[in-house]
Amino acid sequence: MLGTIINAAAIVFCSLIGLLLKEALPQRLCETITQGLGLGVVIIGTTMALKTENITLMLVSLLLGAIVGELIDIEKQLKRIGDTLESKMRKSNNNVSIGFVSASLLFCTGSMAIMGSLENGITGTYSILLSKSLLDGIFAMILSSTMGIGVLLSAIPVFLYQGSISLLANSIKPFLSTEMITEMNAVGGILIMAIGINMLKIKEFKVGNLLPSIIMPIIILWITSLLGL
Repeated sequence: MLGTIINAAAIVFCSLIGLLLKEALPQRLCETITQGLGLGVVIIGTTMALKTENITLMLVSLLLGAIVGELIDIEKQLKRIGDTLESKMRKSNNNVSIGFVSASLLFCTGSMAIMGSLENGITGTYSILLSKSLLDGIFAMILSSTMGIGVLLSAIPVFLYQGSISLLANSIKPFLSTEMITEMNAVGGILIMAIGINMLKIKEFKVGNLLPSIIMPIIILWITSLLGL
């Protein structure tokens, strides 16, 4: 839960800064900072991916996860949720609700929210959520300077959403082997790399459709253990 607490606190703190600065933040400064953080995210993902002890398992997990993700089309479902909330938001003249919904969508629907919460719940570490806190903090500062205090209030759904995932992950931790956790983190590292590349606008990956890959090491290792392989 500590990673989620840090994330929510970063949103609140940076939103307050944004409210004080209003529109004083230059666009090119924000872009340069985002690019720098994007490079950092790529390095974090690379470091995680290199910790794999079974490269074949990681590749098979990505393959199966991509197939499942495309069949479900997670990216499309997330977009549908966002479009629905956005259409309702347009009917409202309440600036607080506009800022709240926009920021909540941005901070909660990303892949890092899920992967970071799982990492925090299962391993107790929060490197992904720490990186996400830096990103969310910058976006919160920018958004709150134009959308107001509603952005600050988005820290509440972030805390509830990510905290719930971490608590759920922690409850299943006793049933996971060290190998499962290692390979889950490695696959998650690949997805983190993809997020960083997206931030750098080098190539647009559908990271949402790759999310099922994270749980594939558990399923594959569980099946192989049952078969005695």
